[in-house]
Amino acid sequence: MEKMPKWVDVALIPLINLFLALVVSGLVVLYIGESPLEAIAIMVNGAVGSTYGWGYTLYYATNFIFTGLAVAVAFQARLFNIGGEGQAAIGGLGVALVCLALPWPHWTLALPFAVAGGALFGAAWAFIPAYLQAKRGSHIVITTIMFNFIASAVLVYLLVNVMKKKGSMAPETARFPEGTFLPSAYDMAGWIGLTFSRSAPLNITFFIAVLCCIGVYILIWRTRLGYQIRAFGQSEPAALYAGISPVKTTVICMLISGGLAGLMGVNAVMGEAERLVIDSVQGAGFVGIAVALMGRSHPMGVFLAGLLFGMLYQGGGELEFEKPAVSREMILVIQALVILFTGALDNMVRMPFERLFGRRKPKSPSKPQPPAGDKTHKAAEPEPVKP
Repeated sequence: MEKMPKWVDVALIPLINLFLALVVSGLVVLYIGESPLEAIAIMVNGAVGSTYGWGYTLYYATNFIFTGLAVAVAFQARLFNIGGEGQAAIGGLGVALVCLALPWPHWTLALPFAVAGGALFGAAWAFIPAYLQAKRGSHIVITTIMFNFIASAVLVYLLVNVMKKKGSMAPETARFPEGTFLPSAYDMAGWIGLTFSRSAPLNITFFIAVLCCIGVYILIWRTRLGYQIRAFGQSEPAALYAGISPVKTTVICMLISGGLAGLMGVNAVMGEAERLVIDSVQGAGFVGIAVALMGRSHPMGVFLAGLLFGMLYQGGGELEFEKPAVSREMILVIQALVILFTGALDNMVRMPFERLFGRRKPKSPSKPQPPAGDKTHKAAEPEPVKP
């Protein structure tokens, strides 16, 4: 049986899933009395038709890349980390504590410590579910999703009773020192003589997300630890027989996953809000699940899927503004349809391709013919016919 080509798995099938999702979304838009083609044009123009749109698209994409990588790394070990929302929120707490700890003179000094703080706090929040899974057999899906609510409650308590700015009623910290402000897309474009929208929230954290994609690829496919993670995910008994510790692999993999989710706090807390607010994640942890599924848990796929969902978020906001009949709930329906077709209904497209390539049998190699003039290989003489 011939194996399905890689380009079909990682490119063609996701594109078909996306096309089907857009077709069904177009029917929904048509049902409420709007033109599907006009709606798509507004979404595309709003997402990538200006530097303002690109700024918001890439800002959202940065959040989704971090949380998507977190889910993808865990899934390599067949661990379904649903806790990206809480890990990103606690990671933002770590970033805020670093930024408020000192009067930082410049962002180049503050950024490495903020990255470390976000990653450490996110990893610490993932450690407890990982330990419970590895040592006690508690299901990782249940524990991680429960820890999302615990993280939300912890942040509410801290922002209302401990870290709230004095004299303010808003549940948020004081603004970070000016030395922690990250360069925006407007600033970075000015370095090379270009112009960019001043109001766009895109900042230098986007390049940290790109570096994380490269780092995850090297980790999973070019290191011994990555091999152990993948082997454990493919077959736990075989990995155990090969000397790979399930407890160690589970804990390390979840620490890396939680650390990646925690890095989202650098973008949302330090880069955009410049203070810790009560809901800095805004559902990006759950969107990361869809990003990882659509990206086939590969860093390049996660990057592209993050861009797609960034476009959907920004373009959906523009569509809601331009077409009041298309409410925010309708935008959520379109996003949900993309998740549905790329995740739950993936096999609806995948199985026909598997059957197609399964019927294409590889050609059997022809038997080698003896060279001309070789007397060692004589043709078999026919037996004489007996009278």
